[in-house]
Amino acid sequence: MTLNRYSLLTIFCYGLAFFIPAFFADPNQAVLATTLSYLIGAVVMILLYVYQKEPLKIEKNTASKLSILIWGIVGIFIALILQNIAANIEGLFGELQPSQNTQNIITIILQRPIFAVAVMIGGPIMEEFVFRRALFGIIAKYSNYWIGLILSSLAFAFAHNDGHLLVYFFLGSFFLWLYTHTGKIWTSIITHVGMNTLVVIVQIALAQ
Repeated sequence: MTLNRYSLLTIFCYGLAFFIPAFFADPNQAVLATTLSYLIGAVVMILLYVYQKEPLKIEKNTASKLSILIWGIVGIFIALILQNIAANIEGLFGELQPSQNTQNIITIILQRPIFAVAVMIGGPIMEEFVFRRALFGIIAKYSNYWIGLILSSLAFAFAHNDGHLLVYFFLGSFFLWLYTHTGKIWTSIITHVGMNTLVVIVQIALAQ
């Protein structure tokens, strides 16, 4: 499978996973549909990635499995620090606001705990394959690394749509750095999944 076809199929699956829940009017059914579509979407994207045969330039030299694991775990805490720095920079230009996206997610999880699976596992896996592998890959192929980084990170920021563009741009860029540094998308996936999981656990603990 070529990079072009892989990227289009991955982005299509991402859109499909997001639109399917819209067909369910009942909140409980919508949450269940979202959780299932995210998990199925993540599995499909993993399979697409495994069977595609056109590696990116950043995948030519790969780190060891141990390095990938270490960077993935350390990256969780670096990402949290970067998130805080970006949020404080945003605060210099206006009132520091909590993430409405995060608050909405936590509210849903408290009401319907199964949604946590989508947020902690399905969502971040899909986002890494879409924004870091498919979108960055196809843009960088026809331009260069930096244009790919900027546009894919901007797309990642706008996709979250809660006003914290700099926060998500910083995170998207850092996730791509992890991917570039180790040559494996699994590194940024470990960090993204770990970060989401830690944030959800902490937010739920604070809400109790």
